[in-house]
Amino acid sequence: VEKAYQLIGQMQNGQNIALITDAGTPAISDPGEVLVKMCHEQGITVTSLPGPAACITALTLSGLSTRRFCFEGFLSVNKKSRREHLESLTDEKRTMIFYEAPHHLKTTLKALAETFGLDRPISLVREISKIYEEVLLTTLGKAIDYYEENLPRGEFVLIVAGKQEADEPEVTDDGYLFANIPW
Repeated sequence: VEKAYQLIGQMQNGQNIALITDAGTPAISDPGEVLVKMCHEQGITVTSLPGPAACITALTLSGLSTRRFCFEGFLSVNKKSRREHLESLTDEKRTMIFYEAPHHLKTTLKALAETFGLDRPISLVREISKIYEEVLLTTLGKAIDYYEENLPRGEFVLIVAGKQEADEPEVTDDGYLFANIPW
């Protein structure tokens, strides 16, 4: 964590920092998750070079937990099927990943909010590795408000935080093994 604070300071002073690993994707079940979250909290732009799937790249950019996640893909446009799919996830504790087209985004955000509540954290990632790449880390309620005022553009990856029990502590860097990590 101390090294993460040092890196944040360097980035705030204008330096670019690259997080590279020799095993897997940085920030997936990896201390890089802590650094990405801290960057979001400090308003520092984070980007990721895309790998074989947009969902993993979006997850690493999200600022939400990467420890355990499930990929749910596109939700059905059929209201009953979409509702049943989402209801099956009401107690899901893992971070959930959905794909969505811009013309369905508002409907999907409302369906997610009806199922998970307006305060559920969400990260909306769009246009990965393109000039208009954007990561919006917010809540479902604020995302609905935002897209009532702003036209959704581009394909979206929606990263939705899993259910957190009231007495369950938030995931912190204490849960990671930092041995043999150069930073």
